[in-house]
Amino acid sequence: QVQLVESGGGLVQPGESLRLSCAASGFTFHYYVMKWYRQAPGKEREMVAGVTIDGGRKNYADFAKGRFTISRDNARRTVYLQMNSLKPEDTAVYYCKAEGMGSNTEYWGQGTQVTVSS
Repeated sequence: QVQLVESGGGLVQPGESLRLSCAASGFTFHYYVMKWYRQAPGKEREMVAGVTIDGGRKNYADFAKGRFTISRDNARRTVYLQMNSLKPEDTAVYYCKAEGMGSNTEYWGQGTQVTVSS
């Protein structure tokens, strides 16, 4: 059974940090590109960051550059999103997504809520 389980969300004040984790099971993790997305209330889901299967290449949305860092640990089957200098506009549900290399296979997690508010 495929599972992607996000954790680490919560309520923080502006300027603080959070580290999200996404633990994978039920598929060959190291064959999948991993990405983080987010969806704010009333807005479309948008990509935050992505990392290649070996962690060698990463890409970020403009709003994430310089503040967020994506990483993965294939031995632990986990992808992370370190978020620093959080802003109220970062408030959203954050989802991880697995995309199969050379296939249309993709999996989504259930999401974790991040709220940035003073």
